[in-house]
Amino acid sequence: MRDFFKNLYRNTWLGKVLLWPYIYFRDHLLPEKTLAKRTFKRRLGYSLNLDSPKTFNEKMMWLKLNDRTPLHTQCADKFRVREYVAEKLGEEYLIPMVFQSYDAKDLRPENFPDHPFIIKTNHDSSGGVIVRDKSKINWEELQQDFAKKLKTNYFYGSGEWQYKNIRPCIVAENLLKGEDGGVPPDYKLFCFHGKVKYIQLDLDRDTVHKRNMYDTEWNLLDFKYLYENGRQLKKPQKLDEMIRLAEIVAQDFVFVRVDFYNIGDKVYFGEITFHPESGMGKFVPDKWDAELGKLLTLPL
Repeated sequence: MRDFFKNLYRNTWLGKVLLWPYIYFRDHLLPEKTLAKRTFKRRLGYSLNLDSPKTFNEKMMWLKLNDRTPLHTQCADKFRVREYVAEKLGEEYLIPMVFQSYDAKDLRPENFPDHPFIIKTNHDSSGGVIVRDKSKINWEELQQDFAKKLKTNYFYGSGEWQYKNIRPCIVAENLLKGEDGGVPPDYKLFCFHGKVKYIQLDLDRDTVHKRNMYDTEWNLLDFKYLYENGRQLKKPQKLDEMIRLAEIVAQDFVFVRVDFYNIGDKVYFGEITFHPESGMGKFVPDKWDAELGKLLTLPL
């Protein structure tokens, strides 16, 4: 039934008219803690304890509600984070940017290179639009789509405060390619109190999304985190460098996930995330939710 109403709201004009009052009340008027507890229980099946959080997900939710600084906003901004990364790590780790604008009308073929690139907004946590051949893109439709994205504040609904005050814009970067010519593996390093403890590897995101979890020695761990496990990949050539870089960033935060790509002998920064899966990622078996939670001491 929930999926029915979700599809009705997203895909029909009538659905938007009928459900808008509820959506507005939920996202703008309902107290943040109340919404967090309701959503958490529905998704994970157990009650959120914010007074004495124990599991990883509970602690992510506590941080969502309590750990809020201007630096969080800058680092969640896919445009302004580049300045932070250049200062902390060096410009050589940034994927070359080929476009930036605050106006969707600037999405025109003459403003982009002839080689492949990816277009995305700076203020959400989703992927972007991959363009391999700009002559095959419906640019008018793309403008309309991104105009809507620029008007959306992703704090409402997710509760992730760091997105609330970002000035929305559109950016485009060169498209990185893996060894097989597809989307390259995405290495996400979980940092607790300045140290990398786990590495999440996302595979085949453009087909059937799979996910593996590793320790820092590249041993595959026997649990699932939201997605099914995928094929085993060899240890990345630059794993030690990615760990070193992530721990430099991690000095500024109690917990942070820092994402990288390793293309040959080159490391590229991906993004910074403060609350993986918005603090509601299911672990199988669920004991791992508690195991990761033990690594994080909150400033209660």
